[in-house]
Amino acid sequence: MAAAAAAAAGPVFWRRLLGLLPGRPGLAALLGRLSDRLGRNRDRRRRRPPWLLLAPLLSPAVPHVISPPCCLCPEGVHRFQWIRNLVPEFGVSSSHVRVLSSPAEFFELMKVDCLESTLEESLQAKFPSDLRVSILLDFTRGSRGRKNSRTMLLPLLQRFPQQVRVSLFHTPNLRGLLRLLIPERFNETIGLQHIKVYLFDNSVVLSGANLSDSYFTNRQDRYVFLQDCPEIADFFTELVDAVGDVSLQLQGDDTVQVVEGMVHPYKGDRAAYCKAANKRVMDVINSARTRQQMLHAQTFHSNSLLTQEDAAAAGDQRPAPDTWIYPLIQMKPFEIQIDEVVTETLLTEAERGARVYLTTGYFNLTQAYMDLVLGTRAEYQILLASPEVNGFFGAKGVAGAIPAAYVHIEQQFYSEVCSLGQQERVQLQEYWRRGWTFHAKGLWLYLAGSSLPCLTLIGSPNFGYRSVHRDLEAQIAIVTESRALQQQLHQEQAQLYLRSGAVSSATFEQPSRQVKLWVKMVTPLIKNFF
Repeated sequence: MAAAAAAAAGPVFWRRLLGLLPGRPGLAALLGRLSDRLGRNRDRRRRRPPWLLLAPLLSPAVPHVISPPCCLCPEGVHRFQWIRNLVPEFGVSSSHVRVLSSPAEFFELMKVDCLESTLEESLQAKFPSDLRVSILLDFTRGSRGRKNSRTMLLPLLQRFPQQVRVSLFHTPNLRGLLRLLIPERFNETIGLQHIKVYLFDNSVVLSGANLSDSYFTNRQDRYVFLQDCPEIADFFTELVDAVGDVSLQLQGDDTVQVVEGMVHPYKGDRAAYCKAANKRVMDVINSARTRQQMLHAQTFHSNSLLTQEDAAAAGDQRPAPDTWIYPLIQMKPFEIQIDEVVTETLLTEAERGARVYLTTGYFNLTQAYMDLVLGTRAEYQILLASPEVNGFFGAKGVAGAIPAAYVHIEQQFYSEVCSLGQQERVQLQEYWRRGWTFHAKGLWLYLAGSSLPCLTLIGSPNFGYRSVHRDLEAQIAIVTESRALQQQLHQEQAQLYLRSGAVSSATFEQPSRQVKLWVKMVTPLIKNFF
């Protein structure tokens, strides 16, 4: 049923979700999604309809899990275990989770020995090596310009064709005349492979950061290192392989081919391709979910009293889990909407007194997310990029106007907050740091009465239209009862917000915030593409 809930569309989508979750996720989320569909192209400056103010009254209590209580269901975090009805749940010790705070830390972690020399050593080894390198990139972004990711990887692929795989995902929405007419860079607005996950043996790094120079020096993002977590590493390896299988395969002569038996992403039938891709990805999610459910049952619900002792005798000395990882996947082109479902439900169920710290480098929330922020009960601190730290600031041509478009969207949202009298509950902060750009995204959830977060979302989604509807995205929900890890997450949040200033009406009176008329006119037409 999780596959159905993740893949359904239209009116069937919410009926299946409501039947799936142990508790109803909230009529406010339903109303938000209906509003998103019906009002996607309407003027965002208009006051929200009166029913929005009733959203807190329509939303029921936090859903409860109906499975038997166990040590994986502590009272403080068990309210989030409904997520495991949609995706696999990985229980780990918080000692295996490290939150990074800076590009320098990210660089030090990602530094590895030369990949080429490592592959060379594997070829010269006395025994056959199982070393494999799999690289998944976006086709349009990875092919942009004469010198690009493809040309950089070709020598490696040519020298080690049996050990290196380079897959280039091509969105099925860019095809036909559209593909011929849209130039490079602009064609990336139709849809991308946007997942940022880095795998090394049994360890995983989840982030929103790419591997270009600025992400190692002066482009602020978020990063989490899951060390020695084999089950999580296996899941993301299988996910990368699945997306790779429905992508174009780079060849040594710089051509591309489809995997044998796979529908071509832009030459073949779109519906057939998307159906095959949905099945390939959902098979990974559902098989991992089944494995983790069986492991949970064997470990914590077995009648045998020797289970833990047997594990210790077998050499498994891993500490008992106090932290749970949930991978959230969003691939709307394939009708996979898990991240959207979980995010909307978290926003809906955040109770009065809870605090949500939400950050995005590109503030362009979907209508559903905006309705939930404005219509539910939690307090919100939203961190976004000031124009000077926007990645497009100072760009040539039309791209140079993108920061102004984000200012216009921000001002519209702020005006709506004020018109609803929500300035105390929903506050905006702008990140600024001289010589830096801002690319961090995610959220931290503080339960009512708590000074530390118990949940965070971290990964590639920006909470905007593209993340929800166009791109392939992945992030993880980290739920923890470990005070040490909660303090890490709190410190990460506080460090980012420390470099920010509060947004007020005076903010938009500054000369740097004056938006040209043509930008205001064009923004509603193009905001779904950036």
